[in-house]
Amino acid sequence: MAGSIPPHIKSIAIPLVDNQTAEFGIAENITDNIIAVFNEENILRIVDEQNSDSILNGKIIKIVDAPYTFNSQEAVSEYRITISMDMTWVDTKNDAELLKKTYTGWGAYGLSGDINTDGIDNDGDGKIDDADDDEFGEPRTFATKIAITKIAEDVVNNILTAW
Repeated sequence: MAGSIPPHIKSIAIPLVDNQTAEFGIAENITDNIIAVFNEENILRIVDEQNSDSILNGKIIKIVDAPYTFNSQEAVSEYRITISMDMTWVDTKNDAELLKKTYTGWGAYGLSGDINTDGIDNDGDGKIDDADDDEFGEPRTFATKIAITKIAEDVVNNILTAW
């Protein structure tokens, strides 16, 4: 798949994304997750900005928590966190913009204190609670991780198919 990337681009720098929201710590989480997905896919070598053939710049522009599902008493039973961010991939050798797009990812979470017992498929893998060995922790934090992972995967997929 890496053959679709311009041949002179062998490396990428992924600096800390800019956070234009009030959500504390989200920039670090998104940046780390994008780097992890790039490492898993092994499509470009991750280097510092001074030595890179390309740079991926990101900016978190919006985070929204909103009701997602309701119970029979019309009370909210699940919320959905949606994260939107602008991403720009720049060819540093030719000073050219290769990709510019707004990405959105979301994750659902319930109001219970532990997602291992909330009856929700929090990560969309078709498994619920005890049947899902990676569902644990604070609900909103986990939903945020799912949203971030979706964005990171979309970014990598777009870079692979941009050319």
